[in-house]
Amino acid sequence: MGAAFFYHLTRGPLERALPMLLERSLANGWRVVVRGTDPGRMDWLDQKLWLGSDEQFLPHGLAGGPHDGLQPVLLTCGADAPNDPACLMAVDGAGVAPEEVQRLERVCILFDGHDEAAVGAARGQWKALTDAGCAAQYWSEESGRWEKKAEKAG
Repeated sequence: MGAAFFYHLTRGPLERALPMLLERSLANGWRVVVRGTDPGRMDWLDQKLWLGSDEQFLPHGLAGGPHDGLQPVLLTCGADAPNDPACLMAVDGAGVAPEEVQRLERVCILFDGHDEAAVGAARGQWKALTDAGCAAQYWSEESGRWEKKAEKAG
């Protein structure tokens, strides 16, 4: 059984935090699906991920291509995950089901701490997932580095 890790972004934008988490996930040998809510935003993230340095190359693709199942990192707005991920990263308020948290190694929920609607949505996700028996951790970068601020056992 996995756990949901909530990442409260206050010092840096999504396009800076996401590559760091993707690198760590790939280093663990995990395939990752990044789930968003807006195809235009996922296209924008795809472009941002391609702009990293050669040393920070993150192999990835947008869902809908002929090789979705082979992608180490797949960006999508759908609930399906043809690349058989061990990790789901939900951005921009994308939904996460308790069954996904329990089935996967890790679920990461990244949310913008400067957006009250995003903070409210993350609080709702925390409550729904922990009420369903999922383990969860809350991480904040408010101090300038990532610190675990809360944890609930599953």
